[in-house]
Amino acid sequence: MIGVCLKWVDPRPEIDRHGSVLTDDRFSGLSSADEAALEWALRCRDAWGSAVTVITVGPLGADGALRHALAAGATDAIRVEAPTHAPSQWVAHELARHLRPAALIWCGDYSLDRGTGSVPAFLAAECDAAQALGLVHIDLGQPGQLTALRRLDGGRRERISTNATTVLSVEGSTARLRRAPLRALLAGGSSATITTAHAEQRVESSHTESAQTRPFRPRSRILPAPVGDNALQRVRSLTDSASPVTSADAIVLDPPAAAQRIIQTLREWGYAE
Repeated sequence: MIGVCLKWVDPRPEIDRHGSVLTDDRFSGLSSADEAALEWALRCRDAWGSAVTVITVGPLGADGALRHALAAGATDAIRVEAPTHAPSQWVAHELARHLRPAALIWCGDYSLDRGTGSVPAFLAAECDAAQALGLVHIDLGQPGQLTALRRLDGGRRERISTNATTVLSVEGSTARLRRAPLRALLAGGSSATITTAHAEQRVESSHTESAQTRPFRPRSRILPAPVGDNALQRVRSLTDSASPVTSADAIVLDPPAAAQRIIQTLREWGYAE
């Protein structure tokens, strides 16, 4: 069995005046990275003869992406009923419940809504599988074996090979999804069978859509009131423009003291409690 994780997302959401994100099912679909993941799974099926199961975590509108995958050649489709903006670790746990028997699990390297790319790594941990993330080139070998080129920081590349249970994430440039036959597209819209599963865990209320889509704002800092006999002195007190400009002192600390200094500074700046 070969698994494919798909993310149903609206690439062009609208933001209302209250800051809420509004999506439209008519314009939602898959990213180029997810389409490349599906194409590589289908190539593995053509070369090795394995069944391909596509799965997504999302609302009812995500069935459209699954029907398109079935029309392209996937064997089975599963949708886990869940909110659109569930946290990555929660999503990986729900995906792993259905993908643990898979020998290979293909994912896109990032989604279009948040682009964290963290779900494949969480999924590999949940499935106790190897991970090969950020692939830019893949060569298929014998059944269950492949070699790939992985993108690293600083323009570096890493060549890897695997013949074990592996979670792979690919960039959209690695493959282009094949065109589904018209007959399969028409059949997928009406008679395709999509298994609907319920989530095992409840999404925590702290991970709501509004909490993840609004911009981050550091905590407010309590500052002393400005001092001075006139407005100019009070402005100078606020801006500290009268103080001479000095370079920051270089402080050399051991790792535990350096970590404590960082935490203390973040608290003073309002980024941590």
